[in-house]
Amino acid sequence: MYSETRPLLSITSAHLLSGLFAFIYVGSIYTSKNARLRFSKGKVNLPEGQARLKMQNERWRDDPDVIKARLLAVTSATLICCFIVFIVMKNFNRDDEIHNLTPNAWRYLGFTWSNALPLLITPLLFSGPLYVQFLQKTLPFQKDWDFTDDVVFRFLSIVGLRNYFVAPITEEIVFRGCVLAVYHMADASRMKMIFLSPLVFGAAHIHHAFETYHRYGRTATAAKRAIISTIIQFAYTSIFGFYCCYLFLRSGSLLPPVAAHMFCNVMGLPQPNYEISMMPDRKLSISAAYLFGIIGFVWMLKPWSYTDGSLYWQQN
Repeated sequence: MYSETRPLLSITSAHLLSGLFAFIYVGSIYTSKNARLRFSKGKVNLPEGQARLKMQNERWRDDPDVIKARLLAVTSATLICCFIVFIVMKNFNRDDEIHNLTPNAWRYLGFTWSNALPLLITPLLFSGPLYVQFLQKTLPFQKDWDFTDDVVFRFLSIVGLRNYFVAPITEEIVFRGCVLAVYHMADASRMKMIFLSPLVFGAAHIHHAFETYHRYGRTATAAKRAIISTIIQFAYTSIFGFYCCYLFLRSGSLLPPVAAHMFCNVMGLPQPNYEISMMPDRKLSISAAYLFGIIGFVWMLKPWSYTDGSLYWQQN
């Protein structure tokens, strides 16, 4: 379809486009008045580590009307980013192959199927937390699991729709599908795509510092907390991005990174020390489950992640 002698885009163009995608996605939640947050301007001295209570005229990120506006904003932004990829591909498409443009654009964006095995890698890594839930009898259909609380209220609430559906899907389409598509058009190496492109994903979370600063009192301590939490969030979102990029490139599909993103949002960050402190008599078995998950993840990541026919990972 395309010339094999030179890439469609320069690396600089790919950098600029990936930055544009991040700007469109994050900027979308600030363009609408209903999606923007609003905080009081006064300083509040609080004990270190304690967030203040919400005031009457403020708008916080978990307010239902704010969530609804932001879901609409990021969905629109995602469609715009996909359209930009489509336009970039169209500009480099030969007239006699225009009929292949749409299916090829879908393939570049990762709207294809994958094997089932890539979907199992993340649950394997979480063997430790899953085992703890088994011990607590809170896995689906166990004694202390409740359909209303654990499914309806958690997943079908407006907060659940954001955390477990819209955010993972739209973020993966933009920061994996769109970003990696333009880097692939620029003939970027796999190493660059895996370890460079996720930095854009990490940077897209920096704006949360604004909320942290205001919620913790607008003081020097609040600013310090905002900076530290932002650095930590940038680090783990970037690392998570490395993993999702690898899944996307190996499978050629958005399904594995979207599933991984959803699963990680559901499970949260593992807390082995806390879990062992709650069940000290199970220390050995919990530690073994965590170790099993880590070893299994490392061992099976490469063989399980590949899907035949991946556009981004052609086997020689």
